[in-house]
Amino acid sequence: MSQHIRPAAPADAGALARVKVASWRAAFRGLMPESHLAGLDVAAIQATWDRVLGETDWPRSGMLALERDGAIAGYSHFYPTDDADDPSSVGMIGSLYTLPQVWGTGAGKALMTRVVETLAEAGYAEASLWVLVDNRRARAFYEGQGWKDDGGRDEDRSDGFLVSKVRYRRSLG
Repeated sequence: MSQHIRPAAPADAGALARVKVASWRAAFRGLMPESHLAGLDVAAIQATWDRVLGETDWPRSGMLALERDGAIAGYSHFYPTDDADDPSSVGMIGSLYTLPQVWGTGAGKALMTRVVETLAEAGYAEASLWVLVDNRRARAFYEGQGWKDDGGRDEDRSDGFLVSKVRYRRSLG
């Protein structure tokens, strides 16, 4: 098994969309309505990633793709924070997902390590991310990687149902 992490390219948008759909359907079962998860549209997500990948400002923002045996099995999207923090010093991890088949193999840890290194190399002093309050698996993963609950809370209804989130933060120094 070979594994490689690299900046994502526009040609990766379809594979990245498939990773998101597979990961969400597995990770968020019971945390989001099943109808929402069943309705995730790979083509619509691919169109979003096409746009996002065309607008990156590497290394301040971008997306990392994790390849295992030549196929994309995970990704992480990062950018300057969109919270009330100073975006020149706080980077945000907007997403970090891997295919369910690679959960527990170290792939997510390798991807998290690389995105944290990338944020530090870009000059950010701190990083933050949001996670569902009830997503115990993800929260345990982040805590195991040195992230701490910083007290930030958000209640999001943008998809037509309540999603309660908690913010995690870590120093990059």
